[in-house]
Amino acid sequence: MTTLNERYETGLKNLKIIDKEAGEKVVESLIDCSPDLVKYIIEYGFGDVYNRTELALKSKELSVVAALTAMGNAAPQLKVHIHGALNVGANIAEIQEVILQMSSYAGFPAAINGMLALKEVVAEREQEGKLDEVGVSRPSSVPEGASRYALGVQSLSQLDENQVENLEATFEDISPDLARLVIEYGFADIFSRPALDIQHREMATLAALTAMGTASAQLKFHIKAALHIGVSQIEIREIIILMSVYCGFPAAINGTLVLKEVMSESSSS
Repeated sequence: MTTLNERYETGLKNLKIIDKEAGEKVVESLIDCSPDLVKYIIEYGFGDVYNRTELALKSKELSVVAALTAMGNAAPQLKVHIHGALNVGANIAEIQEVILQMSSYAGFPAAINGMLALKEVVAEREQEGKLDEVGVSRPSSVPEGASRYALGVQSLSQLDENQVENLEATFEDISPDLARLVIEYGFADIFSRPALDIQHREMATLAALTAMGTASAQLKFHIKAALHIGVSQIEIREIIILMSVYCGFPAAINGTLVLKEVMSESSSS
């Protein structure tokens, strides 16, 4: 560890861009018990993966916040990356929206824990005198004379104009209320909130579904949806590669295979 190679130096530089204090704490907390783990985290996570330039740092950090919130078992690392998201240009409202959106995909306990982590980070930064942009977090607005269901239909149709019909047809004989609840809560109450742009909402969803590793059909839908609204294939690829750092290679491999399937279907149609 006394002779630092180029990957390590690059990784340490990138980690300090995300969160200088966290980078130093990682090294200090692990160097005695597992210097090799420190080396691999910095070389692979931040030297190899974070050094890739095809995805903006803000998009990377919001995606990581989504994944760690959805996974629900990495509170210290989530706090590091909330700090990181604020350090690279996200505002507080955008992070709130990413965490809130995870209630649709990982449940309310995950969203509650994520929001408590954000609360701690904001308090810490205020004590340190850091002035973060707050942004404007406000609920969705149902047009006069419309309904939550109609607003949800409108929002979901931005991703796929046929998906409402598909949902209703799939569940009409077993649980029609489930389709309604998905549309009203997931896409009227949450997805249509204005504080986070639609592209970052889909990036967050892709990261979470890849990390969770239990919803390949939904991941496939959201890869198609992300492409439809202007997220590039390269950006999607980079989000999935990024997940190899936080949820392992099997999750990243499975996510990439779903992306490959989507692109193969697209090229053959």
